[in-house]
Amino acid sequence: MLDNLGNGAPPAVLAPMSGVSDLPFRRLAHRLGASLVVSEMVASEELVKSRFDVLRRVEGNDLTPFVIQLAGREERWMAEGARIAEAKGADVIDINMGCPAKEVTGKLSGSALMRNLDHAQALIKSVIGAVKVPVTLKMRLGWDGNSLNAPELARRAEAEGVKLITVHGRTRCQFFTGTADWAAVRPVVEATSVPVIVNGDILSPQHAAQALEASGAKGVMVGRGAYGAPWMPGRIANFLASGRDAGDPTLNEQCEIALEHVEAMYAHYGKDLGIRNARKHIGWYLASSGANEAVVKSWRAKLCTMLDPERVFDGLKTFYSSTELRAA
Repeated sequence: MLDNLGNGAPPAVLAPMSGVSDLPFRRLAHRLGASLVVSEMVASEELVKSRFDVLRRVEGNDLTPFVIQLAGREERWMAEGARIAEAKGADVIDINMGCPAKEVTGKLSGSALMRNLDHAQALIKSVIGAVKVPVTLKMRLGWDGNSLNAPELARRAEAEGVKLITVHGRTRCQFFTGTADWAAVRPVVEATSVPVIVNGDILSPQHAAQALEASGAKGVMVGRGAYGAPWMPGRIANFLASGRDAGDPTLNEQCEIALEHVEAMYAHYGKDLGIRNARKHIGWYLASSGANEAVVKSWRAKLCTMLDPERVFDGLKTFYSSTELRAA
């Protein structure tokens, strides 16, 4: 996959998203045509310490290629975490230097690493030296508008042996405000010879085409555009390959996808935790259906308070077959 990025159609990758891109979601997006799916961010130190919920994040070696994203601030933990990920079957290790969350940057991980490129480079070197599989890197444009150092980090990453770089078109201090600056990713593309993936605000096939043109990147990464739409990376990949947009699945197909997803979450987490974790996805599926805001709000209040899986399944079927939705 990584070796062939420059050949054929640009790929559409499912982004690593904490609390979202768990194994049920990744399996579904993969089945629906995503070019590549990436695990949730995995804290390297907690992986080494075998914390149960973190170990669950590194499941999924049935997916090919199997990509695990690691986060951390210390070389020893990142190196050992990478070795464990490789032993778990990872085909690719992705290093997180892009997460803007305060609980991550406050621990000097994620995009906080872009404030000290010497340390960032040392972490990259430690991971690459620990494993035989390819290592990739995800980052932002920089910490803030006064330190747009993504091109320099890309050059250093390439020098250490990173095989692919993903850039979100915002700084850390922007979080998710405003709009992603796809054109600002072009200097990263020009600074390195490794493939670059553009990320941020890619919500449709048309956005993907615009992002590729503005950035010069080899492919796109879809994050929030896949909320309630695990088919979106596949839809985009098909559009970039064929030039034709098949559109969203029919409502009947969306219903089947939502049911499959929720059932997989129950199986993965167990009934009680599965119900709680599925609620945000159910809300997103309702919103993606095209129903008006009032209808979505009403159904969210019903479905996201139910405790019986069978009632949730029946409620979803009723929603997708309702005349108020069909008339939308």
